[in-house]
Amino acid sequence: MLSVNIVIIAVTVLISFSAFNNEELQSKLYFSPYLVTKRGEWWRIIGHAFVHADYLHLFFNMYVLYNFGGYIEDFLVGVYGRLLGELYYIGLYFGGILFATLPALRKHSDNPMYRSVGASGAVSAVLFAFILLYPKVPLMLLFIPIPIPAYIFGALYLAFESYSNKKGRTNIAHDAHIAGAIFGIVYFMGIDFHYLTGFFQKIMF
Repeated sequence: MLSVNIVIIAVTVLISFSAFNNEELQSKLYFSPYLVTKRGEWWRIIGHAFVHADYLHLFFNMYVLYNFGGYIEDFLVGVYGRLLGELYYIGLYFGGILFATLPALRKHSDNPMYRSVGASGAVSAVLFAFILLYPKVPLMLLFIPIPIPAYIFGALYLAFESYSNKKGRTNIAHDAHIAGAIFGIVYFMGIDFHYLTGFFQKIMF
């Protein structure tokens, strides 16, 4: 039986590959706060996560999702059973998509030129859920080729995204990454607040 995470990856890859060669499909799914708020095209809030800017963008998001999403889904299924665990994982992923659009909806609802694509917000939610559950697992940054604890990785990630968001000058939605990360943590706190207290216990001992 395929996991929910694998199904999400497969569907995202299929739609993204189709959109690379179909400009009409890409234009129907990209996220535009202007089109969402002014024309009521609400499907873009979800649809944009299934199309990507290029093959590298798609590969990076799906690589991170494959490496971390499986752990989170397995954890949830192990604790809450298959049905509820999978529903919780679906809520995490799609909630991350929705929550990550909020900064752009607030800042760019009157900007018809703003658009974004990609599952980065949802992937950030999954990544930070992993960091919350497994804070001392060693991870590596591309620019730091040595393993560092996941919670330090998360802190550096948020610092970098915050700096990049304030600096601007890129086409990357850094605020969506931050919002997705926050959602991943808050979502698990909503499931059980002890996940947060457990995080602090793990990093202190």
